[in-house]
Amino acid sequence: MALRNENLLNLRPIIPNAVIYDSMSKDERFQNTTLRPVIKLQSELLVEAFKNYANKHKGVFYSLSLPKKMDYIENVVQKDMKFRNSLKGMIIGQFTIEEYLTYTDNSSALNKRMMKMVIERLKDQLQLLEQGHVA
Repeated sequence: MALRNENLLNLRPIIPNAVIYDSMSKDERFQNTTLRPVIKLQSELLVEAFKNYANKHKGVFYSLSLPKKMDYIENVVQKDMKFRNSLKGMIIGQFTIEEYLTYTDNSSALNKRMMKMVIERLKDQLQLLEQGHVA
């Protein structure tokens, strides 16, 4: 088990601006020490999952204006529970046991933080999403 934890932690990118302060809440600390690195690590997978989702839904996403694409990303991640749960699984699967136990203490609030971060990551990766259209 220790080897799994060590391997997971070694895979994660270091995020220099994810600073930890004593005054931070437990959720903020978890966000900066766990969620940010895991979401960055899984970024390509999250983008591919979204492209697959968009293509399976008739490629409507690709014909939208930029502001509508931003809204579409937000709506899909917030409202399509099956897709949302799939994204959560891609992230939670990268947690150590200790991180998972911390996550389960306040999963509702941490899920909100997680999905906000995923939405922002997908919006920031819009150019990559554009390249995923299957005609």
